[in-house]
Amino acid sequence: MTFAMLALAIAAQAQPQGENPYRKYTQNLPFAMSEVKAPVIPDAKVCITDFGADATGQTLCTEAFAKAIDTLANKGGGHLIVPAGVWLTGPIQLKSNIDLHLEMGAVIKFAADETLYPIIKTSFEGLDTRRCQSPLSANGCTNISITGQGAIDGNGQYWRPVKKSKVTDAHWKRILAVPGSKELKKDYWVPSEGYAKGEQGANMNVPSASTDEEWNSIKRFLRPVMVSLVKCKNVLLQGVIFQNSPAWNLHPLMCENVIIDRVLVRNPNYAQNGDALDLESCKNALIVNSKFDAGDDGICIKSGKDADGRKRGIPCENVVVDGCTVFAGHGGFVVGSEMSGGVRNFKVQNCQFLGTDVGLRFKSTRGRGGIVENIYISNISMMDIATDAITFNMYYGGKSVAEMLADGDQPDNVTKVKVDETTPIFRNINIENVVCSNAGRAMEFNGLPEMPIDRINLKNITIHAQKDAEFTNCININKENVSVILK
Repeated sequence: MTFAMLALAIAAQAQPQGENPYRKYTQNLPFAMSEVKAPVIPDAKVCITDFGADATGQTLCTEAFAKAIDTLANKGGGHLIVPAGVWLTGPIQLKSNIDLHLEMGAVIKFAADETLYPIIKTSFEGLDTRRCQSPLSANGCTNISITGQGAIDGNGQYWRPVKKSKVTDAHWKRILAVPGSKELKKDYWVPSEGYAKGEQGANMNVPSASTDEEWNSIKRFLRPVMVSLVKCKNVLLQGVIFQNSPAWNLHPLMCENVIIDRVLVRNPNYAQNGDALDLESCKNALIVNSKFDAGDDGICIKSGKDADGRKRGIPCENVVVDGCTVFAGHGGFVVGSEMSGGVRNFKVQNCQFLGTDVGLRFKSTRGRGGIVENIYISNISMMDIATDAITFNMYYGGKSVAEMLADGDQPDNVTKVKVDETTPIFRNINIENVVCSNAGRAMEFNGLPEMPIDRINLKNITIHAQKDAEFTNCININKENVSVILK
């Protein structure tokens, strides 16, 4: 493809002058939300091959990406063209006013080498901590985009642990043969001794290390999210395949004016913590016409965890999810469990969940605090939901619903405790026009006795399930034309 043709391809994706194709998503909402526009990127263009990059996937292109981005930044921004080929690289850091554009056939593959990813201070699973630098990141940038028709691969199998129950016997035998890896406990494999050391005493996936020496000794355990966008404004992810992440796949954190459009986000179904999208403490975001296929939650909304999240105090608010599909994974549309900064003003519509563990999943636990409110969900189709079509669980302990049911878990401390800033609140959530063709259980509402789930409006809902709905510690649950057909 000639350089002129590349320019035409980019121009075809640009929005017409004076017309915003995303305006329709913020009209006639049940809450006030500003119009969201795609970032405006300068016209300058460079190609990664101009900087000596190798397209065979055999030679690191880290320096070439850095030089190309610096060249564009010095010009005030522009488009970095990645043509067809496999481009092996270490971390890529975007800068303001830059579009990373992957042509059809372009694959950016991040190298499986922990020495390339320095340990940095960041946030993971809602807590302030340290992790390895993300393969693709931007921090404090304005007007950035990742567009095109290519793919970005995080080489996640180098970083992730594996449970034997989630893979075939042949796969399990292959990973046991990986040099330097070990079976940490029965039927649970980790990629290195350092990983095993880091997992000991960790709070979920946040370790207890304190000195630089301790952090470095557990480096492989500090597996990063693949795409980390922190405190960025005017962000567009469009058309690209994001796959095989070390931990979460896409993680916009404290960003504003975010558009995620026509992307495919995928991880193997055995990927631990392999969330497809975690939108955390963001404001004014559109998630539209996209597909998510992951080993954990599909579209997940967060705002920090416990004291760290309350101290940050930034809710995730003013978000539209429209025309999306979620395959497999623990949940289709998910809120929590890290929601300590609050979640409010969401419109979720015209989506389909195909074979997820749960369809609509709301989760939290004592200690979080935060308020989840003003959520409007409509026109949802589900099929083959392994557990609950709709669930509210205020006793979340880190497991999927399927794992909880398999283990026979029961809520801890079901007696009332004092209400304070650590008490999570879920209220004013509207769910209508939902069809589920097959679920394990229709619904589960499991609130706290000291803070029941409040004002959930259910309208025009039909669920075919093996078990009926269960409601515990919830008030003002309004039902209109709700039908559960037991199989």
